[in-house]
Amino acid sequence: MSDTTQSSANTQRQTAYVADEPYDVPSRRQPTAWVGVVLFGGIMLLMAGGFQIIQGLVALFRDDYCLVSPNGLVINIDYTAWGWTHLLIGLVAVCTGIGVMLGQTWARVVGIVIAVISALANIAFLSAYPVWSTIIIAMDVLVIYALAVHGREIQSA
Repeated sequence: MSDTTQSSANTQRQTAYVADEPYDVPSRRQPTAWVGVVLFGGIMLLMAGGFQIIQGLVALFRDDYCLVSPNGLVINIDYTAWGWTHLLIGLVAVCTGIGVMLGQTWARVVGIVIAVISALANIAFLSAYPVWSTIIIAMDVLVIYALAVHGREIQSA
């Protein structure tokens, strides 16, 4: 059945639907533009994890590379321990970033937790790598925002 009919003057007019015809309702919500923000958060989590891995490897293999003021770090600990801490956080962040981009709910929760832990660890490591740690903290804040506010959007995409 056609929605329009032709009249003799070649003009189209709309025909009325019968009330008994079913209305087609989509079974799920359509994704919005915020899906891009969640994907951005997942990619930033991958990047922050990669930066954490690099920072951890540098702290493990080149102890003399870190220049710290006479006051030392916020938490006075060996650079080898800091290296393993950053390496572990980075590996978990990379795995979680992949999970976020696949739309996993557990990855959103773990991503927020790992971003908070990463930001706190980099605040403690701020005097050793001031610029690098500040960049990672800023990336962590963006990840927390993307996953906490718009994380549900990726599941419907």
